[in-house]
Amino acid sequence: MRHHKLLCIISAMLIACTGTVGCGNEKEENKKKKPLDKEDPVTITVWHYYNGVQQTSFDEIVKEFNDTVGFEEGIIVEAYSKSSIDELSQSVVAAVNGDAGADTPPNIFATYSETAYTLDLDGKLADLKQYLTNDEIGEYIDEYIDEGMFDGETLKIFPTAKSTEIMMINKTDWDKFSQSEGVSLDDISTIEGLVEVSEKYYNYTDALTPDIPNDGKAFYGRDSAANYMYIGARQLGCQYVDINEDGKASLNVDKGVVRKLWDNYYVPYVKGYFTAQSRFRSDDAKTGSLIALVCSTTGAAYFPDEVTLNDDYTYPIENIITKVPVFEGTEPYLVQQGAGMSVIKSDEKTEYACLEFLKWFTEEERNIEFSVGSGYLPVKKAANDFEAIKNTNENLEQPMDDTMLNAINIAIEEINERALYTSAPFSKSAEMRDYIGDTIQSTASADHETVMQRISGGEDRDAVLEDFISDEAFDKWYDSFVSSLEGIINS
Repeated sequence: MRHHKLLCIISAMLIACTGTVGCGNEKEENKKKKPLDKEDPVTITVWHYYNGVQQTSFDEIVKEFNDTVGFEEGIIVEAYSKSSIDELSQSVVAAVNGDAGADTPPNIFATYSETAYTLDLDGKLADLKQYLTNDEIGEYIDEYIDEGMFDGETLKIFPTAKSTEIMMINKTDWDKFSQSEGVSLDDISTIEGLVEVSEKYYNYTDALTPDIPNDGKAFYGRDSAANYMYIGARQLGCQYVDINEDGKASLNVDKGVVRKLWDNYYVPYVKGYFTAQSRFRSDDAKTGSLIALVCSTTGAAYFPDEVTLNDDYTYPIENIITKVPVFEGTEPYLVQQGAGMSVIKSDEKTEYACLEFLKWFTEEERNIEFSVGSGYLPVKKAANDFEAIKNTNENLEQPMDDTMLNAINIAIEEINERALYTSAPFSKSAEMRDYIGDTIQSTASADHETVMQRISGGEDRDAVLEDFISDEAFDKWYDSFVSSLEGIINS
């Protein structure tokens, strides 16, 4: 009798264990079931911000999907461009909130984390993880997935195309300068070295016109001061904001870190070693206002192939592409940027159809084709292989030029060697990022202009600069900086 009871207990345990395993497998299998009907197709709308070549490439991909997989499974994709990420974000929020005059909300929209976070607070976004197996998720670069995991459990942003930053140099003018002053590319691999070389370039160009004092040229500029402030701070051990388990943000600013950021951007800028005169630094490179810059991988396409000093003098240039300088002795963090795609919460059939398109769009070869056609980077681990990208590029009707190919090559090397970083979203993260980038840039630009005016008026350069780069000047700016951040985070 006791033997019979023991057999019953063991049988029950085996059944329970089998059921547990079965539930796990069933859960994975359920993600593969298709609630689609070819005879009753579902139409999904996609809002994006691609323009020019990027939009053409995306439109071709959408057409290919509709003609093949979409036709077979019963999915019709309609894509619309909203011109810019700002317009797109505003349009999505207005549509979801039902504002007067707003369009019907899209099913899929391109987004950065701040907009997605805001909409998710109101429960407007679908959890994409429920339509993906663990193996499928594992195919994507981990940091890209992590960016879209708001609570560690649900995936609210699907990675589709990413970018990062690279450094571009006017090789033609760099060669003359480096040979004259004995500097090398290794000297600008760190931010501290970059500042030193920029000073040498200012003095070198100033000496070219000995009859005109204080007319040295800037060596360097960067498109995004915000990226410098965020990535630089992360390398130095600061993230500005701490977010607790409840999603509440609190300020965490290290004065020593901010001082180092100030010393290596504001100070050389005010001295004339850095500049940012036009909307983008590639425009400054075209006018010879600088010869080195940091831009996004997508921005590499706009680096000039000639410099126009005035209406009478234009000369051709070549370029060098290198990795973004980092602070000495720190972990070399790299900015992770580029919008992903979020899905508006609706019904299972529509959400599933959205994921079918996004997964198809990010299949290795197809994602590589979009990347080489747009300057973005693929999002899957297997696709971040330069040889695969190079081979795909060679087979395209309109392959990218050597500049873009080199830019992607350097970017992939950076991604494989460095830790990717993007700041965590919270209710005021976009406003805070804008302020941090704008305040260092606008202050540096305005103060440099004042410095030049005072020098032109006959004042001694070193004496004038001391008014702007002293400890007292930094403390005054820092107090205003922290006070403004507190106002943003507490508003």
